[in-house]
Amino acid sequence: MSADIQTLELVLKSPAQRSARRALGKLLHWRYRLFQQKWHDTHAVLEHLQGFPLLVLPGVLNPRLARSGEFFASQITPASVEPGSMVLDMGTGSGVCAIAAAKLARRVCAIDINPVAVRCARINSLLNSMEDRIEVLQGDLFAPVQGRRFDVVLFNPPFILGAPRSDADRAWRSIDVAERFATGLTQHLTPRGYALVVLSTFGDGAEYLTHFRRCGFSLTVLAMRACLNERLSLLRLRAAPG
Repeated sequence: MSADIQTLELVLKSPAQRSARRALGKLLHWRYRLFQQKWHDTHAVLEHLQGFPLLVLPGVLNPRLARSGEFFASQITPASVEPGSMVLDMGTGSGVCAIAAAKLARRVCAIDINPVAVRCARINSLLNSMEDRIEVLQGDLFAPVQGRRFDVVLFNPPFILGAPRSDADRAWRSIDVAERFATGLTQHLTPRGYALVVLSTFGDGAEYLTHFRRCGFSLTVLAMRACLNERLSLLRLRAAPG
């Protein structure tokens, strides 16, 4: 196990740090609920991330406000997504990572279970003239791509364990996504394929590490970013040989 992974696991599982992050997270959450949520729940917002426009519809997680989406998109470079790759963007949301990847990839398949997110990602592929390189599908995890394999799988998962309260809340909460993603990943990777997954110290990221290890993936930390109430990490997962 690498030193970076050991450090990340300690941070994710530290009760004291989790309590402090949750307290700060609740303050920021209520600030959002009181002053920003009504606007974002009723208005489309035009953002600009990584040099391209992004329309965020009501009911879709804003990657700038949530930070993990913006961080992930900033890490999609030729070093992490080889030019010419076939890419799967799992839980695409607004489509921010699909668009960033489409600038490098041969083709991107973007999936989301939320029908509003699917519509949003399709709009953004058109807005950025990427509709011929991005295929957007609705469905639960790997269900829409049974039998297909990819060179790179991108996933910005729901970090909080719990039953989602709405389609929009699926971007934050899940009961079993960590286990089902880890279990289904290998059969959707090419022989040299890998996954890039963002984890946050805000929530239950340690659950993902547990399932990734159980399924035999080797883990490498590619990038980290410290924010006010969380630390974001980009992991690369490779399946065990054979």
